Amino acid sequence: MIVLVGLNHKTAPLAVRERLFAGCQDLADLPADLLSQGGVREAMYLSTCNRVELLASVEEDSGAETALTDYLARRGALRREEAESCLFLYRDEEAIRHLFRVTSSLDSLVMGEAQILGQVKDAYRQALAKNATGVALNRLLHRAFRTAKRVRTETGIAANPVSVSFAAVELAKKIFGTLAGKKLLVIGAGEMAELTCTHLIGNGAEEITVANRSAAQGTALAEKFHGRAVSLTALDEALGDADIVISSTGAPSYIVTEAMASRCLRKRKNRLLFFIDIAVPRDIDPAVDALENVFLYNIDDLQGIVDENIKNRRREALRAEAIVTEEVANYLNWLRELEAVPTIVSLRSKADGIVRRELEKAGYWLTGLPEGDREKVEALVHGIVNKILHAPMAVMKEESAEFASQDIVAAARQLFRLDD
Repeated sequence: MIVLVGLNHKTAPLAVRERLFAGCQDLADLPADLLSQGGVREAMYLSTCNRVELLASVEEDSGAETALTDYLARRGALRREEAESCLFLYRDEEAIRHLFRVTSSLDSLVMGEAQILGQVKDAYRQALAKNATGVALNRLLHRAFRTAKRVRTETGIAANPVSVSFAAVELAKKIFGTLAGKKLLVIGAGEMAELTCTHLIGNGAEEITVANRSAAQGTALAEKFHGRAVSLTALDEALGDADIVISSTGAPSYIVTEAMASRCLRKRKNRLLFFIDIAVPRDIDPAVDALENVFLYNIDDLQGIVDENIKNRRREALRAEAIVTEEVANYLNWLRELEAVPTIVSLRSKADGIVRRELEKAGYWLTGLPEGDREKVEALVHGIVNKILHAPMAVMKEESAEFASQDIVAAARQLFRLDD
């Protein structure tokens, strides 16, 4: 059985997502820990700024679903009412559909953004490196990647690409009307920060400062966009000059504190300062929002902008959902066929054993035949057996692709006494 348990931006507020993210990050070997849960055969862990999800292949009626749900609740220190309201649990077709929608960016905060596909691929590589996946999940993930590729090539859902960073830039434009002549400070130099700079330049920004812990990485990003780089030790001064600050780092604690923001305000002579925090965990202390002439927006505040940006994608999303439905059906057919395979193998093995023993019994007269005739007799026997077995094996494979195959497989095992 395929199981998926987790939470995302639709079911849990940012504070809860931060706790669960932190609780899972402090475990050195999470895949091994997941496999140690009772009934879990294969497992993969996906964590992004908007979701934390566990995908697993589990034994039927093993209690693994409850074990995985309780596991996430413990890692995030979730109270019972928080776990009940925030965590979702999907099984089999629902779980497969959810994964395909996530990978195809149909479940993202910004529908159609490309970043999630890379994040799912990274999560899969990490699970693969830890030998945490097997036949079921390997096939499932490759099918998910195929689905995402089809959605991006067969629909227009990725036209005019957007992302959380794009939504942040849209918010900055709404605040000032234009980015021309405004001083922008980007804190961080990772993938999200680079996307942010790309969108800023594309929307008229001219003066970008990049602040980053690694001077080399910050300088490389700043030079790419003809800006300047500063170290985090010079952040006070950079804040004093900026009109808009967009922050996206992987820091475990606040980069901009209330005290730091207060100091820079004294130098600004009542100039407004806008913070847009798109990091998880948050980079900017929420207390900053209470300061005079300061406005703070976090990743959840971008939802309104995101809603506007995806209106034009909804028509294409319908086509994408049809592709997902088709690919879910393809995987389920394969999974059901997989259930019949061991019985088909057992039936073939039993038949081959019977043929071998009967030919051995007939050896006393077969040895009197010319070699060519003996080969013809053996080929005749094998041909008859193959024709007799063809129908039941074909039916098991065909029926398992359309229906739950347990009944027909059980009947075959009983009729041919495969369990004796």
